[in-house]
Amino acid sequence: MACLFHACKTPSAVVAPETAPTQIDTLWLEPVEESSQLENDTLISTEDTIASIHDTLTGLNDTLTNLNDTLVKELDSIIGSKRPVTVPRKKDSPFEVKVVRTAVDSVVQDVKKKILYYYGNAVVKYDDITLEANFLEFDLNTNVVTAKGLPDSTGVLVGTPKFTQGETKFEANEMSYNFQTKKGIIRKVWTEESGGYIHGDKIKRMDDNSIHIRSGGFTTCNLKEHPHYQFRFNKAKIIPNDMIVTGPVYVTIQDVPLPIGLPFAMFPNTKGQKSGIIVPTYGESANRGFYLENGGYYWAINEHYDLQLLGDIYTRGSWAIKPTVRYNRRYKHNGSFALGFAVNKIGDEGAADYEKSTDFKVKWTHKQDTKAHPRHNFSADVNIISSNFNKYNATTSNEYLSNTFKSSIAYQTNFGGKVYLTLNASHSQNTLTKQVTISLPELTLTVNRFYPLQKLGKAGKKRWYKDLNINYTMNAKNYVSAIDTLLFPSHWYEDMSGWFENLQRYTQSGIKHTIPINLPIKLFKHFTWTNSATFNDYMYFKHVERSWDPIDSLLRVDTISGFRNIIDFNFSSNLTTKVYGMVSFAKGPIRAIRHVFTPTIGFSYRPDFSDPKWNVYNQYVDANGETQVYNMFMNALYGSPSQNRSGQITYSFNNTLDMKVPSSSDTITGLKKVVLLESLGFSGNYDLTQDSLNFSYMSVNARTTLFKKLKVSYSSVWDPYVMDSTGHRINRFEIIENRRLFHKNNSAWNFSLSWSFSQNDLKKLRSGGNDNSSFEDEITRRATGSDFVTEGELDDILGNPNAYVDWDSPWSLTLSYNLRHSSNLTYAAFMGIATNQVVQTLTLNGDISITPKWKFTFSTGWDFTNRGLSYTSLNIYRDLHCWEMRFNWIPIGSYKSWNFTINVKAQALQDLKITKKKDYRDN
Repeated sequence: MACLFHACKTPSAVVAPETAPTQIDTLWLEPVEESSQLENDTLISTEDTIASIHDTLTGLNDTLTNLNDTLVKELDSIIGSKRPVTVPRKKDSPFEVKVVRTAVDSVVQDVKKKILYYYGNAVVKYDDITLEANFLEFDLNTNVVTAKGLPDSTGVLVGTPKFTQGETKFEANEMSYNFQTKKGIIRKVWTEESGGYIHGDKIKRMDDNSIHIRSGGFTTCNLKEHPHYQFRFNKAKIIPNDMIVTGPVYVTIQDVPLPIGLPFAMFPNTKGQKSGIIVPTYGESANRGFYLENGGYYWAINEHYDLQLLGDIYTRGSWAIKPTVRYNRRYKHNGSFALGFAVNKIGDEGAADYEKSTDFKVKWTHKQDTKAHPRHNFSADVNIISSNFNKYNATTSNEYLSNTFKSSIAYQTNFGGKVYLTLNASHSQNTLTKQVTISLPELTLTVNRFYPLQKLGKAGKKRWYKDLNINYTMNAKNYVSAIDTLLFPSHWYEDMSGWFENLQRYTQSGIKHTIPINLPIKLFKHFTWTNSATFNDYMYFKHVERSWDPIDSLLRVDTISGFRNIIDFNFSSNLTTKVYGMVSFAKGPIRAIRHVFTPTIGFSYRPDFSDPKWNVYNQYVDANGETQVYNMFMNALYGSPSQNRSGQITYSFNNTLDMKVPSSSDTITGLKKVVLLESLGFSGNYDLTQDSLNFSYMSVNARTTLFKKLKVSYSSVWDPYVMDSTGHRINRFEIIENRRLFHKNNSAWNFSLSWSFSQNDLKKLRSGGNDNSSFEDEITRRATGSDFVTEGELDDILGNPNAYVDWDSPWSLTLSYNLRHSSNLTYAAFMGIATNQVVQTLTLNGDISITPKWKFTFSTGWDFTNRGLSYTSLNIYRDLHCWEMRFNWIPIGSYKSWNFTINVKAQALQDLKITKKKDYRDN
């Protein structure tokens, strides 16, 4: 009969451990270091234990004397003889660190057999290994622990073993593990490996952490008992941080075997990057034949760089290659560089509808981390594409709907926080008009505003001249603009010198220096008088000269290369103030109405730069003998000084109107501000240098926002002079001739409505909340500090928002409507003829969760010009737990197509999918 101690009060606890009092026992399997102090509440006190055993054995029969001697010897071999609480470490201990064992119910120790039994939520911890189960058996002779569950009162097995080592976890019906050899056998196991789940009837864990499995399966479905699908195998080996290798494997769906199998299989088993083959999608295109698309190879170069090489091939001769390099250095920078080259052949060669094009694409993004450098910053967003690339090689709806592309590469730095330098290269193109614009290089140097007279006079005393401030800006640019076929004709690279010479015809270069000087002066506390002078210096490297050729009777225009420097300057002075008017009400829904009136009166002067001394304008004599003045820098990069002198008295009157109404959300004043009129302005000028028609047109501008959603703006131009029968202004006023101040030249109304509503907005509305966060802000908020999405998934969602399915919102609706009504009046025979134009756009986007697993989304609009639907897309999404189904349908238009896909959600098996589609390129 085994003797009990410490955990059991009486021998009856052996046969009925569930009735024993709940206890936790933590033991050391090896003696501790010399002079180590054992804690009184966790280690067994030698003296108390021996005394307790002695008292217990005293009342037993003499026949138990030999058993008592044996027990004393066994205890002395385990915890030491009667000595102080420090014992020396045994040199032959199999354990390098302590083993901690706990049990909530009871601990039973068979001292003779050196076996310990733990009942009720038992846990064994050794180094980084943790073993949990409802029952543990620890054999001190073999250092083997056996774990299994126990049946509850209904006969259901509970508390099955859980094994954890680092990030490796196992769940099984029964386990045995040798802490010394670090080998173990597990029966009916379930474990997760790099996003997948392993099922096995019997598993043997080796000392190199590799795992051998007998009769099991691999799946990404997290159902333990009956996963939706599995790759079943008879034997397999798991190599940590490498792969899972199996023998013959076949597929089961809902535990039903399918006639689909392979002689062997290898599944990725890494959490980081892993090189491998990218399986292409296959199908048939009516115009280009059978195809394999987006197949290739992924190379995980290292933790900072990777390379993805994709390609397409069609049976009718079309092909494409698309390499992409990504890089990421934490706290420094990240980005990607992608190229695309495609040869597209449409139809059969020799047929009338045969078409061939060679297209390319260059895309580079680079972002510098804000922590990389406090003063320097480098960024790049390059997107250069040939006209037909997206026509045949687009992968998303955003790509094939885009026709305008822009690029920018910028380097920014500052010197002492006072001087800022920006170097930039930019590009823009329109694939419809074929127009290409390139700026390379472009330089901007800015000096912060400084006050040169700030330190003059006595310290602390404010003088009006101390507010004099000066800025400086320098801009330099080399600019090219032309049709793409003119910039890059066929085989342009074969004659680089000729191509460069041709490029100069479309190139403009220039440098501009700007120095504004300002002096604001406060007058009578309520008026601000601002005086400013601006000096501009232009540096150009070519100019135009014109001459009349009497022999050929034509005007010759010659472009002369050479450095030219021209200047201009102007002066202005403005006086402004603010006038407030307010009406208050003690009661009622409106408590106050406030009107703010801002008048500004000014004067500006600019000299006549057509005088030859300024070297801006030149002359030639035409065929009629008349002298013609022309600007030698007419279409220069930064413009040129004006020909006519100007001395204008300017005026502008701006108005705003708002009111205050009661608000329950404001607990301090109980009022909130409501803007009625954001702006209503009138502006114009009177030119003192003109001999007639001194008054300019008067401009009227107004804007406001109604119901927080509808933006309304109005603009118009009014003329104080009358028109003659030919529609030209004459020096006679409308007030005198027609008894009105002005007649209207043109006007325009703009209405813009953007309205979004969802179930979440409805909840906020009921609770009185207000959240205007954007889609990007909302997704970023969910991802930050949580496991909602990874950083890579976040970039993918923000880059393809149409593919994102938000299950948190049962429904949402977004409506955008824009209306512009413009009216232009032309006068003939003293009558105004109005030309009206109405431009409208309407787009509608929404989604609805039909059931918790079905989601329907749509995007459409109305084309008011063609009186029909604009680009329309209908999408159905079905969540199939570990699988997902998508159906996309574009029913009308030149991009009419459909796409049906069923695929596994897990990234590890992203190529396990079925796709059927009708390509828009077949239209």
